Amino acid sequence: MTDQPLNLVVITGMSGAGKTVAIQSFEDLGYFCVDNMPPALLPKFGELLKESGKITKVALVVDLRSQAFYDQIIDMLANLDSTAFVTTQILFLDATDAELVSRYKETRRSHPLAMEGRLMDGIKKERALLTELRNRAQVVIDTTNLSPRQLREKLFVTFKSASHPTFHLEVMSFGFKYGLPIDADIVMDVRFLPNPYYVPEFREQTGKDQPVYDYVMSKPEAESFYAKFYGMLTEIMPQYQKEGKTSVTIAIGCTGGQHRSVAFAERLGHDFEAAYPVDITHRDINKRKATVNRS
Repeated sequence: MTDQPLNLVVITGMSGAGKTVAIQSFEDLGYFCVDNMPPALLPKFGELLKESGKITKVALVVDLRSQAFYDQIIDMLANLDSTAFVTTQILFLDATDAELVSRYKETRRSHPLAMEGRLMDGIKKERALLTELRNRAQVVIDTTNLSPRQLREKLFVTFKSASHPTFHLEVMSFGFKYGLPIDADIVMDVRFLPNPYYVPEFREQTGKDQPVYDYVMSKPEAESFYAKFYGMLTEIMPQYQKEGKTSVTIAIGCTGGQHRSVAFAERLGHDFEAAYPVDITHRDINKRKATVNRS
């Protein structure tokens, strides 16, 4: 037996959102992994781990295949988390309805809640049933625009520490024309700034290119806004930590996600690197080019 607490990660979320990739990633991170764990067995499983004293990191996939999932999982997790021995985190994987439909069509698999009915009916029913669990999750990842490799990298950044994941920031840029990122904790709109897209020499560049970055940040309104936004974030990040969050996703949007939002995300991410681990991503930076190439 050991006095070291058990770090338990419960992997759940929408069917088709990437739980298989997630459990494989946790295996590579050194976690003891169990797929399709019935919620009723969680307390006994925790007791066995405590007695063994050899395992300190465990990842469990609990999903629709588990019997009595919705009636039991919340209570079981609450009971585990009330003990000093176990530190529990819920990882919830999500994706848009359209992306889930596409993945099911590609694999030709049936949704567990629509074995003989319409696929969308099963997805909608599952999303409604999972609402409470998603709200309780400490980590929510939207896999809509993530490849398996990108999801794996994101999980490594989030859960790479030995027993207690380090609080870190996810700073992303996006284009409002492509929809809001559903996993964002904080969303900021910078479309009020002059758009470099209408400057011919900047049109094919992005906010990562120095001339575009300088153009965006040289505006007095940009500097004034950034100072206030950054100041607010530095004040509230410690409060997120106190509430038990292991990560906060800050999404900055402009029209197409290529110029203004990219520049702001780059500056914000690099400014926070001295205080927290930061992952900077640009969700839609190449979307417009891909659309043009297909037309």
